[in-house]
Amino acid sequence: MRRLGIITLTNSAAVVTPSLLSSTAAFPGTLTLPSPLRNHRLTNSICFHKSKSLSFSCFSSSSSSSSSAAYLPSLEEYPSTKGSVARDENQKVVLKGMTYAALQEWVQSHGFRPGQALMLWKRLYKDNIWANSVDELEGLNKDLKRMISEHAEFGALSLKDIRSASDGTRKILFTLDDGLVIETVVIPCDRGRTTVCVSSQVGCAMNCQFCYTGRMGLKRNLTTAEIIEQAVYARRLLSHEVGSITNVVFMGMGEPFHNIDNVIKAANIMVDENGLHFSPRKVTVSTSGLVPQLKRFLRESNCALAVSLNATTDEVRNWIMPINRKYKLSLLLETLREGLSSRHKYKVLFEYVMLAGVNDSMDDARRLVELVQGIPCKINLIQFNPHSGSQFIQTEEDTMIKFRNVLAEGGCTVLMRFSRGNDQMAACGQLGMIGAVQAPVMRVPEQFRTALKASV
Repeated sequence: MRRLGIITLTNSAAVVTPSLLSSTAAFPGTLTLPSPLRNHRLTNSICFHKSKSLSFSCFSSSSSSSSSAAYLPSLEEYPSTKGSVARDENQKVVLKGMTYAALQEWVQSHGFRPGQALMLWKRLYKDNIWANSVDELEGLNKDLKRMISEHAEFGALSLKDIRSASDGTRKILFTLDDGLVIETVVIPCDRGRTTVCVSSQVGCAMNCQFCYTGRMGLKRNLTTAEIIEQAVYARRLLSHEVGSITNVVFMGMGEPFHNIDNVIKAANIMVDENGLHFSPRKVTVSTSGLVPQLKRFLRESNCALAVSLNATTDEVRNWIMPINRKYKLSLLLETLREGLSSRHKYKVLFEYVMLAGVNDSMDDARRLVELVQGIPCKINLIQFNPHSGSQFIQTEEDTMIKFRNVLAEGGCTVLMRFSRGNDQMAACGQLGMIGAVQAPVMRVPEQFRTALKASV
């Protein structure tokens, strides 16, 4: 029995089934996103208002600066960004897609006491049970188990493969109901901390030039259940091998704030004391800098925040992170200053992927010190991880250390992150599977063309 419903956009521009774009959908004069459901078993249709076609035409290498104002379709134009799921009464609910309040209401609607909802919730997430079938619901009322069997489903993901890197990093591949595949990474640490890196979307719309996932374009958002199950499965599958999983980072496939409703719901389940019970300080949500969603996150969530910065000038950031053309560095950083001014002992983590000859000069380091003044923060210098079609090369380790020293001398708290799992394409910026249609490459500013030629 299928549990996919109809998604209706709030701007009334489109009515879209979960297949999003069919493989035959084409809009004249534009580059369409890859089809997510070439082999979908349902017959679906899509209807767009003429002004709402999805276009990446301004991303092309021949784009002029005059077209930069229209660099990216507004986030609301992506079919998966907004909307509500309309469920048939006969469809089964997905247990891990509900908050505790919703689960309690659902259990009561079938004539059972609220306390039984708590017992069910704990068996889904707590006490190392992580139930994935009715048979694993020990201690629950027989009638409740029968009702759950008839009206609910446990899983949103199917395990496809687990790949182990030479350094102990594991990449888990999951198949979704519609045949799409997402990737989750589990990273053990010698200091007793093991991190699960979860995805929030299939693909990504941000088109960051150094990121393999961004080459895919956006296929669709993940549901709350599809996000939370990545963490549940990681514990079920790998806790006996790597020990307790203590940290979660939303740094896998996708831009988490582009799917903020489901990300906040999933994060809340992760930190619920009767849920997965991670510390809010150890659940980190990363963003490329979507300012409205950033403000909302700071209002509604106690989880940690990471901002992918990666440049110290608008010129460079416009190129390598096109979202900057809409939300400039000054706006992003001022939003953080204001938003964090009332947060006690809260620090944002700035992520800075180092690209040789592009953003790794000592002048960049000094500008970075100035940019973050007044923002309680830590800065994480990240080694670039090469991938097929990449224009960039890694910054030498000696240069990374010099860069770090300039930041430290300027009073910044600095961390350095080197590649983990890159021999299995499991490192930062390497997740995903690129299809025949790819997001276009941005035009390289003149002064950086020499640096990129060195990578050829």
